[in-house]
Amino acid sequence: MKIRDRINADLIAAMKAQRPARLSVLRMMKAAVKNKEVDLGAELEDAQAIQVLSTMIKQRRDSIEQFGKGGRNDLAEKEAAEIPVIEEYLPAAVSDDEIAGVIDEVVRESGASSARDIGPVMKQCMARFAGKLVDGKKVNILVRARLERT
Repeated sequence: MKIRDRINADLIAAMKAQRPARLSVLRMMKAAVKNKEVDLGAELEDAQAIQVLSTMIKQRRDSIEQFGKGGRNDLAEKEAAEIPVIEEYLPAAVSDDEIAGVIDEVVRESGASSARDIGPVMKQCMARFAGKLVDGKKVNILVRARLERT
């Protein structure tokens, strides 16, 4: 079943079960996927839907940070509660060990040896993680650490 179809089915189930918090998140997810489909003029593939949902999670994490700085813990908690619902529709995240393995492989293959090589190494690493759930910030931090060791 496609992600967008799962969202629709779960949205109906949340309505029937009268779960307003979950329903709200599912409606936002459906709207985000639909907006992207309208922009592209075609139905989204699962990889594209994953990208949309990953962006939603990133936005929520940024909001949590901003609300925390502004002393709005109530809003930060609301955003934090939305993340697990969105994550249900994403594949398992790539482990740190797998990220490190790919970084080592790319560094070895490309001959990267200094901080100047971060851009090309990042580009190759992220290409290898296409279609998988991976945090770009984490990859960047690990690439920097790996290139500083060489």
